[in-house]
Amino acid sequence: MSAFPSSWYARRGKRLLDVALAAPALLLVAPLLLPVALALAIQNGGPWLFRQPRPGLWGRIFTFYKLQTMPDRRDASGRLLPDAARLPRLGRWVRASSLDELPQLWNVLRGELSLVGPRPLLVQYLPLYSPQQARRHAVRPGITGWAQVNGRNAISWEQKFAFDVWYVDNLSFWLDLRILGRTVARVLGARGVAAPGQATAAAFTGTPASSASDSSPSDSSTSR
Repeated sequence: MSAFPSSWYARRGKRLLDVALAAPALLLVAPLLLPVALALAIQNGGPWLFRQPRPGLWGRIFTFYKLQTMPDRRDASGRLLPDAARLPRLGRWVRASSLDELPQLWNVLRGELSLVGPRPLLVQYLPLYSPQQARRHAVRPGITGWAQVNGRNAISWEQKFAFDVWYVDNLSFWLDLRILGRTVARVLGARGVAAPGQATAAAFTGTPASSASDSSPSDSSTSR
């Protein structure tokens, strides 16, 4: 895995920006979170906050927070139903508007997430990454990222990881501002929320060796 980016912004400035933006943002959205959480609690029959272990910087595990948009509906054998069968209209709207991501501002204040970085994925994906893909853990994961503003769940896993690694290699203050600006546009347009033919996103099962060695996309090839 590559070393942590060594610029002053990567080592100090990025964290200062995270705290400076996340603290007032959490105060501003708190009045909105309360009624949404209540509506989800009614929809889900109780639980409204989703907690899950996720890998962060260098793969260290932390507790990740989201609003719980789907009830825990199970089949006769006790297995969770597919996402498409568990995502009601309210949950779909909360996901499309990205309101479910707002509790992660608390993760940012705790230093587990950054506002911008590769998205924290499932712990079980860790052994499936190629060495190149694993470089995404050389920076703190983020609420939004380069992959999210270039397709979100509508692009393949390989494309997402290529965008993530490109971000690690090109991390800068101006890139983070650009991503934050494009995130606002994408959230307002509710684009890329689900993978084609999926209610959310298909699980990652690994990348063939021939594809895993593909180079990361350049800035010029992804400025759409």
